[in-house]
Amino acid sequence: MWKDKIKEIIYMLENSDVNEIEVKSCFNKIKVTKKPSILNVDSSTVSSQNTPVSSTNLISSDNDTSKQEHKIETPDVSNLVEVKSPMPGTFYSSPDPESAPFASIGDTVNPGDTICIVEAMKIMNEIQAEDSGVVEEILIQNASPVEFDQVLFKLKPSK
Repeated sequence: MWKDKIKEIIYMLENSDVNEIEVKSCFNKIKVTKKPSILNVDSSTVSSQNTPVSSTNLISSDNDTSKQEHKIETPDVSNLVEVKSPMPGTFYSSPDPESAPFASIGDTVNPGDTICIVEAMKIMNEIQAEDSGVVEEILIQNASPVEFDQVLFKLKPSK
């Protein structure tokens, strides 16, 4: 009987826009997650956070029989801590439109500090920093939809 319920849950998940379902009963708990769908974005709506392509990033083809790729140099971001959305919803950087954002680039945050709000099902959920650090990047715009486990902020850890 439980196998039939699992099959039913998977079927519902596959045929909906929902990316995750968690079901709890007396002694059983099941969490089913599917990969988030790929969004088609109009190139005019892409934010300026993307790295611009310059001629040094392209493949050189001027009178050279062996094409040579130039690597795009990126800053070392391996030590940055990612703050991810714990749920799908709408991202808000401040408690209301007139207020200053909870966190801006360059701000220092400590564990427990509210850094944003994710609205889900008409409930405003305050997202708190789990680590202390300096905000290096904000990867989402105010009032934009977010997915479960989407990176919202990148923090440079405090030493």
